[in-house]
Amino acid sequence: MESSISDLAQVIQIVVAPVFMLTGIAGFLNVMSGRLGRIVDRARIIERRVAILKSPEKLKISQIELKYLWRRIKIINRSIGMCTASALFVCAVVCSLFIGEFLVVDLTKTIVILFVIALLLLISALISFLKEVQLATRTLQMGKEFDDE
Repeated sequence: MESSISDLAQVIQIVVAPVFMLTGIAGFLNVMSGRLGRIVDRARIIERRVAILKSPEKLKISQIELKYLWRRIKIINRSIGMCTASALFVCAVVCSLFIGEFLVVDLTKTIVILFVIALLLLISALISFLKEVQLATRTLQMGKEFDDE
């Protein structure tokens, strides 16, 4: 009984790092979902504006902004999906660590592969997030308010 408790303590110590990674991923997901909500809200405002605008010049500007907003929505959605997948792979790493220890199965290669996939997904999510932020920055001037006609 004593050895199983100490084995469990060792596994828990090993699992702490991936759990901290999950906390970081949760923070990224929180930021990205907040951005997504704000982008969607802005898109709804512009869609309503497009329906009532009469000036062809202002209508064109609003339609272009709407196009960029939908592009940002797609990018941030992709980023959220990859971040979520990364978190799922980290959870699989944690489960594999426990399963390997208590079933006395060597899952070393599986754990390494799962963890590398989780990191690659997280890297991809962060690159995608950076792309969305850069697009938002480039199109910032476009969101300048003007009187609806």
